[in-house]
Amino acid sequence: MPAPTPHRTAADDYTTLRTAVGAYPVTAPLVRITGERRTALLDRFLTRSGEFVEPDTVREALALHADGSPFAVLLHFEIDEDAWLLPRTPVTVEQLSTYLDQFELPDGVAVEIAPAGWGATAFEGPTAWSVAARFVDHDVSGLTLHAVTEAALPGAPDARAHLARVGTTGEYGYLLLSDAPGAAYETVLAAVREEGGAPVGPDALARVQAEAGMGVYAAGFAGLGVEEADLAWMVDWEREDPFHGSAALDPPTPDAARITALAAPAGSRIAPGTPVTAAGEPVGTVLWRAPSANPDEELLLALLRTPFRAPHLPLAAVDEDGVPHRTATVTLPRVLARSLTTRIA
Repeated sequence: MPAPTPHRTAADDYTTLRTAVGAYPVTAPLVRITGERRTALLDRFLTRSGEFVEPDTVREALALHADGSPFAVLLHFEIDEDAWLLPRTPVTVEQLSTYLDQFELPDGVAVEIAPAGWGATAFEGPTAWSVAARFVDHDVSGLTLHAVTEAALPGAPDARAHLARVGTTGEYGYLLLSDAPGAAYETVLAAVREEGGAPVGPDALARVQAEAGMGVYAAGFAGLGVEEADLAWMVDWEREDPFHGSAALDPPTPDAARITALAAPAGSRIAPGTPVTAAGEPVGTVLWRAPSANPDEELLLALLRTPFRAPHLPLAAVDEDGVPHRTATVTLPRVLARSLTTRIA
């Protein structure tokens, strides 16, 4: 993902994502799974069954290690006769290959990791729908959340492309999957600029994702289990068929320590690993500090024990210079998305 251009800061990119539309190439490796029995393979490792997944849709699912710990959050697309996977959390081609090699393929099923020529471009923000409208020949408001449709790339008429309405920021979000990724990105970027948007870099994107409750997209799992990472909602606990890692999972309990968002004063640099205290008593640990793209405050993710995960609870942590700062637990999403009040015309 490109860094902000020299005349733009992370704060500029943040404003773009919150008020207009920002574009970025997706650098995570794609996986294509073909064959009529592809759902049987997916059900061996995804925490949500694919039994009732509809064609031309996209959903989010979790893949686990054998010990029940999270491996990756994955987007699962069903497009035509293929399934596609796209990691949301940091994972390499090598890690994906090693993970998927564990599973015996059903008859007629094939797996391609990072298939040649394919790539994805994303664009998000309250006016992202106006960019999406340029790629479809129907009313873009008819493309509902988690739906996928065929798309056309001006200037690349022979390209295969699919547009999905799915995002990471709480604002309107779209992802363009294409076998002409370079042309797709340039076309998206030109449209984004015409709509008053801009390319955005990873810092602003990670900050908006964290404010939307998806800090793990950039931070990873920090060694946490499914419940600690607050990902139990991505597990189908009613499934009768086992999946990879399911034998090691325990149903969530209300008293478990869990990842929690903390707000801290702007400019305070509180490092991962710093203890979080309440009245001088350690109650948790800072796991990750979101990029400082929002000038109003710093946003941290911390593992806190019960009952100190309650919202609006005053806590404290020491910054990198040894200066103590007040922090407070906050609910997510932290910022009211403008897309909630911006209609798709």
